[in-house]
Amino acid sequence: MNEMRCLEPELKLIQDSEEVILASSICTKTGKALASRQFVEMPRTRIEGLLASFPKLMVPGQQHTTVETDTIRYLYQPIGEEMYAVLITTRQNNIVQDMDTLHLMARAVSDICDVTDQQDVVLRGFDIILAFDEIITQGYRDNVDLAKLRMITEMESQEEKIQEIIENNKQREAKQELKRQAKMFDQQRREAAKRGMGESSMGGMGSSGSILGGGRMGGSYEPLLSREPEPVRSFASASPTR
Repeated sequence: MNEMRCLEPELKLIQDSEEVILASSICTKTGKALASRQFVEMPRTRIEGLLASFPKLMVPGQQHTTVETDTIRYLYQPIGEEMYAVLITTRQNNIVQDMDTLHLMARAVSDICDVTDQQDVVLRGFDIILAFDEIITQGYRDNVDLAKLRMITEMESQEEKIQEIIENNKQREAKQELKRQAKMFDQQRREAAKRGMGESSMGGMGSSGSILGGGRMGGSYEPLLSREPEPVRSFASASPTR
């Protein structure tokens, strides 16, 4: 309760709000936040403090799934054995509608991840928050049910897959272009080598020296063979970003 009293000055703005959902969260039974979405301006330390205080307000053995302070109301539902879905609202909010919102939240989370595994909740935290955003907008419940939420989630999943396919195609095209550049460079190198050999042969015939005596093999030819393919490096450094 001392922690809650310390938070009371910070909750003055919340106290002045009317009928608004402040945050939807998944937390452990000790109040550790695993995934949380705030719908009013609220720093991370504040929501962490609210959730940490929440288990201390619960009365062991009570049948109610709500607890209140002077400024806010917590609605909660167990998910799995070690976690709660928690809705934090103002006390003026419609508690019946909020309970329905809470149940939808819990069902959505169960659809998204394994609610018996806290690590899976953390790993799928971004998807959970996206689902919360579909259910609640700027602190107010949207007209969405579980079926519509699943449809939206599936559409978003399909869009992600399409985007992934596009990105994979870009990477594949980049690799093909890299191979084309390398092949073109190799061809240019062979042609340059042939030109060097021909010029060296002609110079050797006029000077009674060997083919290597004209300086071509030690000048333009050998460095060309040992040089890294600059066009390849240039192209690779400009590969598309995700």
